[in-house]
This record gives sequence, structure tokens and C-alpha cells, in this order.
Amino acid sequence: MVINVFTGALSGIECDLVTVEVDVSNGLPMMEMVGSLSKEVKEAQMRVRVALKNAGIAIPPQRITVNLAPASLHKEGSQYDLPISAAMLSALELIPPTRLEGLFIAGELGLDGEVKAVRGCLPMVLKARAAGIRECILPKENAPEGTVVRDMNIVGVGSLEEMLEYLKLDEEMRKLHYAKPAEQTEETADNTVPDFGELYGQEGVKRAMEIAAAGFHNLLMIGPPGAGKTMAARRLPGILPPITEEEALEVSKIYSVAGKLKGGGLIKYRPFVAPHHSATLQALAGGGQSPRPGLISHAHKGVLFLDEVVHFSSAALEVLRQPLEDKKVLIARSTASYEFPAEFMLVAAMNPCPCGNYPDPQRCRCSEEQVRRYLNKLSGPLLDRIDLCVEMGRISMEEYRKSHEGSMDELNSDTMRQRVLEARAIQEERFRDEAICFNAQMGVAELERYVKLGEKEREYMDKVYENLHMSLRSYHRVLKVARTIADIDGLCNVGLEQLKEALCYRGVEDRYWR
Repeated sequence: MVINVFTGALSGIECDLVTVEVDVSNGLPMMEMVGSLSKEVKEAQMRVRVALKNAGIAIPPQRITVNLAPASLHKEGSQYDLPISAAMLSALELIPPTRLEGLFIAGELGLDGEVKAVRGCLPMVLKARAAGIRECILPKENAPEGTVVRDMNIVGVGSLEEMLEYLKLDEEMRKLHYAKPAEQTEETADNTVPDFGELYGQEGVKRAMEIAAAGFHNLLMIGPPGAGKTMAARRLPGILPPITEEEALEVSKIYSVAGKLKGGGLIKYRPFVAPHHSATLQALAGGGQSPRPGLISHAHKGVLFLDEVVHFSSAALEVLRQPLEDKKVLIARSTASYEFPAEFMLVAAMNPCPCGNYPDPQRCRCSEEQVRRYLNKLSGPLLDRIDLCVEMGRISMEEYRKSHEGSMDELNSDTMRQRVLEARAIQEERFRDEAICFNAQMGVAELERYVKLGEKEREYMDKVYENLHMSLRSYHRVLKVARTIADIDGLCNVGLEQLKEALCYRGVEDRYWR
């Protein structure tokens, strides 16, 4: 008799349903596993055998065949141990076969029978619900993660014995073992991120940050050491629009697949990821023998902050180009291709030269060639994908004392956040029938529909386009930024003032690289 139970195979941040089939028959005593298995899945037979033995369950000297269907789907990971052991327990008549019908199980087994946590439980449970399954057995550590999925009964087990005892219970007793939904903390970036009021002066940078947050635009800050670039970037999450439930679920799936969704519950804030400049290409993009999302995907729906961006390797920087356009990372392997979402706001910071004092002729020690070589570490195609480029200068003592008269600068996070949320509300209304949320997501069709230029504005942009030798990508990004500025200013149409301000943020780029 063949015993079946369901489990899942991860593919990117999604999951495919897998049926574990076990047959015990007379023949040469052995255990054989088939179904396009990776090395760690094949090793499951030894873990299951020893775990059953240490749990006091004798395996008869018979031929045991385990098939993970469909065979065409490559299986990786350690989540197959627990469903294989459950199917074997049923085949050995320790569990009624009907008890495993419509049941989803995932978990890794230790040799002593302990059930260990596995990654990717959230997308697995979502897939099980989509397939009509309403009961899941997961490792106790992963149970809170599964409870965020509505209409699912989640049971957390800590050992093989616990699972066996649970599967023997009647329906009424089983209900007592369902895990309670994880408490959804209302933690947001607002009460954990420092305030922009602590950044004295730098009104130009604060304005650029406000525009970037409202429209989800990419931003580059250039300035000498100590000007406040990192300080400003780390305050950006405090003015971002709150994450929606749909976005929270998508971000949580990424962290679940990466094995970083701790404590259960959805991630309720926009991620802020700041990798060190020594991060490798693989660390940023993701990959590995069993591909996992990289730091780029960890910043999905949030901020990817690259401090001292020119010190990142060229390969690491160029890998950003595809995600900035396609909003996803594709990783190809001989067995399969994996897709990880990567829609993030890129915020980068850099000095204007190796010593940091260019273009001050009295303080800069760098030669013209050194400055050129330093700036050229950022390629033209990458710069073309930056929406706003802002220069930060050294704050004079007079400016500092003037700002320091009050304990906080008047232009603080509360004020900035309010304007961002008002602009965000305008975009929500504008894009209510579209598949986008922010101005930065607009394509050519949306630009033509929502950024209608008057005759004067069109003539002005035509001249700018020719005189600055802009690419069409740069031209469209200027229009998107101008649309966001108009939203912040509460204007229905984009005028010359908004276009000129948007172009100012590309003027800094022209000053350094042209």
C-alpha cells in the first residue's frame, strides 16, 4: 500500500507542492529514494532511519521505496525529513493512512528525533492553503511563522515522538494543539529611527530625501567626510510611507526563504539594508548551491544604502543595473532558474575625491587624475539610473549654533513624514486602477498619461534634452521626479518650477562627471 503526504519544494520565494510517497514491500531489505533529489535530500534516509530507531520504532527488514513527486521537479533542502518519517510511520501501521490525507508536513530531523527549523515555511504554508490544505505540521520554531496565514491550522512539534502522539489524537483533541496566531507587533520605523531634526542644517539634503521618500526615487549624496551623509540616510526610514499588508507579506516571504524571519509574524516596516563595501557580488545578488536571496532582495520594498559606494567592487555595483530596471534578480543554475524580487530605493553616499575635499583647492590634496579615476568608479549606466544627486557641504559653526539654539531642527521627521504621506495619498488616488504605487514605478505609458506638459514646459525640456545630451532614461526620470515634487507641493500639473528643481538634482551629476 502506498502512503502519501504533502510537503513543499522552494523555488525562489515561491513553493511547489510535493507529494511524498512511501511503499513498504517484501524484498531485499533496503531503503531507496527517488525523484530528482539533491545530496542533502538523499541524506534524509539516514537521518530518518536513525531518528526512528532512537525513538524506539523498529524498521522491519523490508524494501522501503520513497518517491518525491513530481519527479521532474528538482528537490533541495532538509524539509523532507519529517514528511518522509510520517509516511513511513503510516506504512508501518503506527498511524492510520487516512490521518495523513490533506496534511502538509515540513521539518528537519536530528538523529535523536528532534525536529529542527527549516527555512521558507511561510511560502510553503501559503502554497498549502492555495492547494486547499488546511492543516500543517511544522517545527515548533517555525510555527509562529505559519500562523500569519489565515484559515490554516498550524501545529508545532519539537520531536518525532510529539508528531506521532499528535497524529494519533482524535479531531477534538487535535484542536487543542493548534498554534495560536503570532502577535502582530505594530512596530514601525517611526519610533525606532532617529529624527531628521538631529541633522542640523542641510535643508537641501532634507528636501531631496523628502522627494525620494515620497516617490520612491534613487538618491546619491556627495560630500566631504562628516557632512552627515550616513546620518541622513539612516533617518530616511522614519519618513517612508508605511508598508502595506501585501508588501509586508512579500517582504516576509523573502526573509523566510533566507531563514531570517525570527519570532514569527509579518515584517511590519520597510527594510533598511546597509551592506559593507566589501560585500561580494554573490552576497548582493544572492545565489549559492541552494540559491537564497541576497542583500538586494532583502531591501525589497525598502532602502538599499551603499555607504562609500565607490569602494564597492565594479562587479558588485554593475549587478545593480538589472534589478534597478527589472525589479527582480534572476539566478540561473543547471537544474533550474530562480527569481527573487528586488524593488528597492537605492541610496548611495560618496566623497567627491579620495581625500574628500574636492573641489576646494586649498584643502584637496588629490591630482586631477586621481579625482577622475575615483569618480569613474561609478559607471555611466549606473549614474543614469539615479533620480536625484545632491551635494552636501561642510556646516559652518554659525549655521550649527543657529540650528542648535533649539534642541531639534525645525525641519524634523514628523514634518517631513506628513508631507510624504500627503504626496503618497495623491499617488494612491492617481494609481488606484494601475499596477503601480509610486511615481518612480511609472513607465512611458503612465508618464504620458499623468505628466502632461504645457507648451512652455515642453519647449523648455526639449532644449534641456538637447543641450545636456540626455538619454531618454534620464529625461523620463526627470519627469518622474518633477511629478513627485508637484505632488509634495499639492499641484495638479507639473510646471516649470518643478522641472527646474528636478533638473537641479541632475546638475550635481553633470558638475562631477561631465
